[in-house]
Amino acid sequence: MLWTVLGVSLFSFAATGATLGAAMGLTGFIILHFFAGGSTNVGMYAVWDLMNNFTFSAVPMFILLGDVLVAGGLSTRVYTAIAPLFQRVPGQLLHSNIAVSTVFGAVSGSSAATSAAVGAVAFPELSKRGYYLPSVCASLAAGGTLGLLIPPSLSLLIYGAWQEVSIGKLFLAGILPGLLMAALFMVYIFIDSFIRPHHLPPRGEKMPFRQIMRGLVDIWPIAILIASVLGTIYLGIATVTESAGLGAATTIILGFLVGQLTTRKLLKAAVDTTLSFGVLSFILIGAAVLSQAITVLGVPKAIVEYAQTFQMTKYQILAAVVFFYLVMGIFFDGISLMLTTVPFIYPVMTLAGFDPVWLGVFVTIMIEIGMLTPPVGVNLFVMLSIARQQVTMGELGRECLPYWIMMLVGTALITAFPIIALWLPNMVK
Repeated sequence: MLWTVLGVSLFSFAATGATLGAAMGLTGFIILHFFAGGSTNVGMYAVWDLMNNFTFSAVPMFILLGDVLVAGGLSTRVYTAIAPLFQRVPGQLLHSNIAVSTVFGAVSGSSAATSAAVGAVAFPELSKRGYYLPSVCASLAAGGTLGLLIPPSLSLLIYGAWQEVSIGKLFLAGILPGLLMAALFMVYIFIDSFIRPHHLPPRGEKMPFRQIMRGLVDIWPIAILIASVLGTIYLGIATVTESAGLGAATTIILGFLVGQLTTRKLLKAAVDTTLSFGVLSFILIGAAVLSQAITVLGVPKAIVEYAQTFQMTKYQILAAVVFFYLVMGIFFDGISLMLTTVPFIYPVMTLAGFDPVWLGVFVTIMIEIGMLTPPVGVNLFVMLSIARQQVTMGELGRECLPYWIMMLVGTALITAFPIIALWLPNMVK
């Protein structure tokens, strides 16, 4: 009966055009009222606890940091500095898209912001040089997903604040898996350059090594940002919230000094941040109510006990969860998918024996896959808007499929070797 009410309520509220946050919150209150003895006040307590979480206040600062990075045009400086490194490598500047996205992801924390910032610079350049445009867009969309995995990650921040898991350990846990994903993407580009060489232009003149090294000096603003955000956290100088504020302030200063930031662009970034955080907060409030409702009723424990009746191992449960995320990624964007599923997934997976820090990385990779899954994949739409009808959704979806598969390979690797995600966090006591 509970599952029927849960499913029907969510579907009915969503069908009326209600936002996802409203649908989840109203469903949670219905469950609390009819199945938990009218304990709707429990849902309000959950909302109060969430919105008064000091760590959660870092979220709008990281969103602002990403928006100002895009507005300030620092991505142009980074791309120009890194691109010459790959001009003679099979795959050429497609590797640059991944490398620059990796560097940019180390300060943006947002998948869409990374795709937009790097794509705005790389797409016109590669288009002019004669690259196959669907491949260009796919590499940029895939590279953008690294913004959610490599710290500071917005999804890991929300996951940690919500489930009370160490943000510092989660950020450390995202580093090696993020680099692993970047390496897998580059391996695919390398192999594809031999399979479809006609999608690449002739190799240009080789730039002298000394000139390449001198050009890399131009990425110093990003180095300062990484130090101000991650360095202050890992050295114990600042909390996550303080480092987020410092990072946003540093981004604004650098945007004015060495970027293309203006007062008008800064105001627009602030408005965009306010709107984004407002939407996200509303979803979080609804998710908090629903999460409290299913926790009070012991739903996660019941799911695990049900799975045990079929003698399912922890890895069979994991496989079922992976399939669930792949299907749900068709219908939800990344952060919404995480907020909708974590209330169910977190207790089930931890009861099955998975480490909460490892689980944060796993969930982030799963929602990253959704960012590349039509028809709702956010990164796909970001790149389509940049391409301006030069690439179709069908072409982009086909070119993204190998990256989609590479992310599943990466998930399999961190599952088989969880030390990839846990080695750095385990070094911190």
